[in-house]
Amino acid sequence: MSTSDPLASQRLAAMRRTYQLGGLDEADLEPTWLAQLRRWLDDAAKHGILDPNAMVLATATPDGAPSARTVLLKGLDDGGLVFHTNYASRKGRELEANPRAAVVFPWYDLQRQVLVEGTVARMAEADSSSYWASRPHRSQIGSAASRQSQVIGSRAELEERFAALEREHPGEGPIPRPAHWGGLRLAPDSVEFWQGRLDRLHDRLRFRRSAEGWIVERLEP
Repeated sequence: MSTSDPLASQRLAAMRRTYQLGGLDEADLEPTWLAQLRRWLDDAAKHGILDPNAMVLATATPDGAPSARTVLLKGLDDGGLVFHTNYASRKGRELEANPRAAVVFPWYDLQRQVLVEGTVARMAEADSSSYWASRPHRSQIGSAASRQSQVIGSRAELEERFAALEREHPGEGPIPRPAHWGGLRLAPDSVEFWQGRLDRLHDRLRFRRSAEGWIVERLEP
């Protein structure tokens, strides 16, 4: 028996809005993808976007089964975009087997998004340890206690593991970084800047790495 709701489908189909906050011209771009991304990140922060450094990370298994989740950008330089995770998590395992990934910054209130594609590699141990040491004490405990992406029988098991680590490491001092936790860097091959426009004629400008260096291309919406 079908459980479809025609009215619900109609409501979904009617959900749309007009994009008219601005445009994006080649002359508006910074000279590099890094400078342009930093500029748009600053814009998102200034406009009060919630978690402006949140990005949707898409990974895939070697046979192409995809998965996606939101992570936080924690570093940005010429080498790429940095985030941290449990290497034994689903994303960590998938990136180990297939080091290609994509991220999206979805800044809806600015009618903007940025799409980055590239190759992911682990950061140096010293860099991972340095960031780990900067994290709040209880965040360290939470990351150390979690066997991320593994099936668990109940929340009580996780809370008990957290409490045990808290007793083992009282106070506010750092705890040792687990060997399975650290930083990853996405080195981009392409970075696309998308700005919503009227009548669905959106602006899409992409920095793409080529044999001659970075080039800028306009894509059809």
